Amino acid sequence: MHKLEKVWLMIGVMTLIAFLSTVGYQAFASGHAPPSDLTKLDPEKVEETPPFDEPGLHQIGDNEYELIMVLQSFGFTPNKVEIPQGATVKFIVTSVDVVHGFEIAGTRVNMMVTPGHVNSMTYKFNEKGEYLILCNEYCGIGHHMMSAELEVK
Repeated sequence: MHKLEKVWLMIGVMTLIAFLSTVGYQAFASGHAPPSDLTKLDPEKVEETPPFDEPGLHQIGDNEYELIMVLQSFGFTPNKVEIPQGATVKFIVTSVDVVHGFEIAGTRVNMMVTPGHVNSMTYKFNEKGEYLILCNEYCGIGHHMMSAELEVK
């Protein structure tokens, strides 16, 4: 093997190691983990299964909340939510019919919601404003109308 081939091979390997280390650090050390969906439930009995039998915003601590949401054809339950500024919110979502997306525009909250699975993700709202919750996974003919409002006061 020629000396220059060895040099460029080492440069390539070192670049690959640097890239994978950077991605690994950002993904795990910075808390950028994928949303969980290990909990399963019967999608036909969502309305009877806790915590989805009482969807909405529930305070669980000092400025900490859980937002239980059910996604179904072309809608979110609840459809409008008000959250205090500085609150940390754990989103717990599931779908009753088809695969939906759960994205809060302008934040890093983004999950794929599959029937029979429970997804969760935590986010802290530091800035006041109105946020749009939308389905970013095509779910049928009325997909373009599937949205909800989240207001941080």
